[in-house]
Amino acid sequence: MFFSIALYIALAIFVGGLIYKIGTWFSLKIATQAQTISPSQRLLAAVKGIVLTILSAKILTLIKVFFLDIILQRKVFQESRFRWLIHILIYGGFMFLVLMHALDPIITVGIFPDYAPTLNPFLFLRDLFGVLVIVGVILAVYRRYILKAPRLTTTTMDTYALIILAVIIVSGIILEGTKITSYTRYQEMVNDYAGLEEGEDDYQALTAFWVKEFSMISPDITAPFDSSLIEEGREIHEMSCAGCHSKPQWGFGGFLVAKATKGISLPIDRAHIPSVLWYIHFLACFIGLAYLPFSKFLHIITSPLSLLANSVMSKRTSYPVNIATRQALEFDACMHCGQCTGRCSVGIMSEALQNVNILPSEKIPSLKKVSSGKEMAEGEFRTILEGAYVCTNCHRCTDVCPAGINLEDLWFNMREEMFQRNYPLFFALSPLSFYRGLMRETMPDSDYERPLDQAREAIIASYDLMKSQDRAITLNPADQDLRSGLLLSDQANTFQMCFGCQTCTNVCPVVANYENPKEVLGMLPHEIMYAAGLGIKDLAFGSRMLWDCTTCYQCQEQCPQGVRVTEVLYELKNLAIANATTAKG
Repeated sequence: MFFSIALYIALAIFVGGLIYKIGTWFSLKIATQAQTISPSQRLLAAVKGIVLTILSAKILTLIKVFFLDIILQRKVFQESRFRWLIHILIYGGFMFLVLMHALDPIITVGIFPDYAPTLNPFLFLRDLFGVLVIVGVILAVYRRYILKAPRLTTTTMDTYALIILAVIIVSGIILEGTKITSYTRYQEMVNDYAGLEEGEDDYQALTAFWVKEFSMISPDITAPFDSSLIEEGREIHEMSCAGCHSKPQWGFGGFLVAKATKGISLPIDRAHIPSVLWYIHFLACFIGLAYLPFSKFLHIITSPLSLLANSVMSKRTSYPVNIATRQALEFDACMHCGQCTGRCSVGIMSEALQNVNILPSEKIPSLKKVSSGKEMAEGEFRTILEGAYVCTNCHRCTDVCPAGINLEDLWFNMREEMFQRNYPLFFALSPLSFYRGLMRETMPDSDYERPLDQAREAIIASYDLMKSQDRAITLNPADQDLRSGLLLSDQANTFQMCFGCQTCTNVCPVVANYENPKEVLGMLPHEIMYAAGLGIKDLAFGSRMLWDCTTCYQCQEQCPQGVRVTEVLYELKNLAIANATTAKG
């Protein structure tokens, strides 16, 4: 009764958690295009997309991905054979145990009507799959805690997952070993299936046979045995037990435990340790089942779904709402393996900026928290937004993700969604915005300009002069911080050689793009050089020209004095952002 109630509770939590997770896939706000679409509309769009895919030639792609990427784990193998071995051992062994052992009344019995857990090949296979999982867990522990792969971080959830797996498998194998030697279990079996009572000659013969051939430990009957008694016991075994019991040696994991504990098997049996292990094993299984929807274990369901969805979906041809739904699913498909982080081209910046959210595998939980709408401090949101933006869109993370997650698109959509919260990010004014410029046609003009305007306004707000440009400019004394900051750079200190010929302005394609450039850009390149030379940082930092520069290097190449104009502008940008960040802090 207790275990029935525990099982129903675990199943209820599992089903409820799974329904909740599925609900989040259709409700999380990720892509700006899906902000106004209701969950029911997203569900209908997903169903429509699935039906159309199944009825099209894309079904062949799904079949190919199922066998190569889900069953054989091709992506993991191509990236790391060691990780592939770990994953195959744990994933393959565990799934076979679930299908053959945990679900044996539904699956195994349906396929093999004469199934018994103590009969071969099931006895051997159960131990084989269990040992495979244990070996996989040991290798995973070695990789995470001893080998310590570069940039690989281990979260509490990673540790819990390994512990639960280990407890389930180890307790099962030890339970099997104690049952092999248990005299109590033997008595229960004889009473239920052979109909013999203790003290009868047949009982004595069968017991002797089991002590000799099946490693059971009897408190009364011990070796040596008469050969005729063993033969008599063999006949009774063949009639009553052979149909359900193979030699315990086939369950090699449990048999090794039985051999190791042979000397203390009777005290273990009297202390009802097998019953305790039985409770531990099944409760661990129930806890694992209930915990699955809320842990990284969920990727055994979501990762295959992500691989299948990404193999047939494209941001150019798929419904935008289905892209948003797929990306919500991808949050749960991440297995936190660290493969993307190991290949990240800007991973080193996480140390320089002290921001772990720059690492792809660490972005996922942070962005999931943002998309769920949970309240967070401004500082936390700032680091998450910065981590999502510091990305060169090199596609390396997407290429190696074993769950098939299109991480590049996920970062882009989440950045745009976070920009709607009106928080200035100075990286939007840097070369890191190049990919965003390429994607400009995919978003409304107002959405594209908003983060740029926010960043510029945050910088301008730091300087009184830019708020009131009619104010008289005091030239003496010059801002020594600005000049000393520029003089620190070998590239930028050439600004002192400028004599105002305006060549840089005349060849600038940004200036040439406007009929009245001063009205739009505020200051022209040669004027920015003047401001830098005079130490007037308000003008130098506040000019839109500083941020609209395309870094084409025309000004620098054409300067007759060899002033490295483009490099000066770079330095001014860095100083402006540093000063504005300090003022904001």
